[in-house]
Amino acid sequence: MSALDRPLPDTWFHRDLPVLRAVARLVDGPEHGGNPYLGQVVPASGLPKPDVLAAARVLAAAGYVEVLTTYSGEIVRFTGISPEARRLAGLWPTPQSEWERLVEQVTTRAANAPTDVERSRWRALADAASAVGADDGALLMSALIGGYVPRAR
Repeated sequence: MSALDRPLPDTWFHRDLPVLRAVARLVDGPEHGGNPYLGQVVPASGLPKPDVLAAARVLAAAGYVEVLTTYSGEIVRFTGISPEARRLAGLWPTPQSEWERLVEQVTTRAANAPTDVERSRWRALADAASAVGADDGALLMSALIGGYVPRAR
């Protein structure tokens, strides 16, 4: 297999996602009026400027970030992020993250309940959550996050 036949190396986890998270923090924060300059994103991401520029181009092309460019097309400022970018950056919940938080809360309450009766009830709920599983739990959380709760029959 030649180098041309191999998949390209992953850039999401070590370049694009850190830049997206830095942009999300800065766009969401009041310090920069929601429109940080590229020069503010570079130190916030912890990456060198060429990597931030490459990630910014990819994120803009994918629709995750909105950018302001110069006449020649150079990115100078970030003016917004998409709803999906908010979820990927952790600003908004995902069904999976909310299910994990629920299971963690129930398990912690079971471990720290002050009485045997309360401990037993929380443990039963934790056991039921484990039995439901992460996939169905995420579906439930998706319905709750989205505001849809089925009516009782």
